[in-house]
Amino acid sequence: MFTQSVSDILKKIRRIEIRTRNPVAEMFRGEYHSRFKGQGLEFSEVREYQPGDNYRDIDWNVSARLGQLYIKKYRETRELRVVFLVDVSSSQEFGTRSMIKRERIAELVAALSFSAVANQDLAGLILFSDQVERFLPPRKGRNNALEILREVLYYEPKGKKTSLQAACEYAYKMLKKRCIIFILSDWIDSGYERSLKILAAKNEVVALQVVDDSELELPPAGILSLKDPETGEEIWINSSDPKLRKAYQEVINNEQKELQEFFRECNCDYLMIKTSDSYVSSLRKFFALRGKRR
Repeated sequence: MFTQSVSDILKKIRRIEIRTRNPVAEMFRGEYHSRFKGQGLEFSEVREYQPGDNYRDIDWNVSARLGQLYIKKYRETRELRVVFLVDVSSSQEFGTRSMIKRERIAELVAALSFSAVANQDLAGLILFSDQVERFLPPRKGRNNALEILREVLYYEPKGKKTSLQAACEYAYKMLKKRCIIFILSDWIDSGYERSLKILAAKNEVVALQVVDDSELELPPAGILSLKDPETGEEIWINSSDPKLRKAYQEVINNEQKELQEFFRECNCDYLMIKTSDSYVSSLRKFFALRGKRR
């Protein structure tokens, strides 16, 4: 996919932008913003003190200068900082249906980043494999969203494996202000638990698990060669064996249960999205669940 011409790349980015435009306009602009908190309070103006006002809000400098009591007024800041931590390891190039996982991730990032643009919010990006590959600090604007989308689709990573730990530690170090952090990965990794907990204590973290259908349920397709794209390890299996498919399903079910329980412990929102799913209905589900929780 990385041998395409510049014109082909721009056309693909444009197609994704067009596909995500209506969902953003119709749904995400309101729901996206209402589901997240602003960064806090900012100074708005001063006015004369009135009975019942909190004495802690008195502006003593202005009061001394004008000869009577004045208080500071504040307003909630709704500007958000949205950062995407995107897994670009080799396992994201896998797909058995209409698209690979990396393409589905790109659509999700497009919808959410254009939602940020519509709300005058800042959006940033951290690409990672077994190392941090690329960092785009949070900025505003459509051009910034397009740059983020281009990097997600076409960046050529140096590493093949996955280190969610490295990504979480880097995000914690680089992101000084509280952010909404979407981590998009298949979450096939280990050893990141402590780093994610620390990151989630400082920020609002949303774990989006993007998977191919065949990763959740082994299809009865006869003799198959399975190759790990990150390690190159290859095995042969008989996927038509019902005992093998049942054992595989039990392992996957247990892993998913443990993963979801861990996210609950971290107070992270979680949503699984299959490559065969509609990203629109998936994000609608996410916003609805988040609304009930909050």
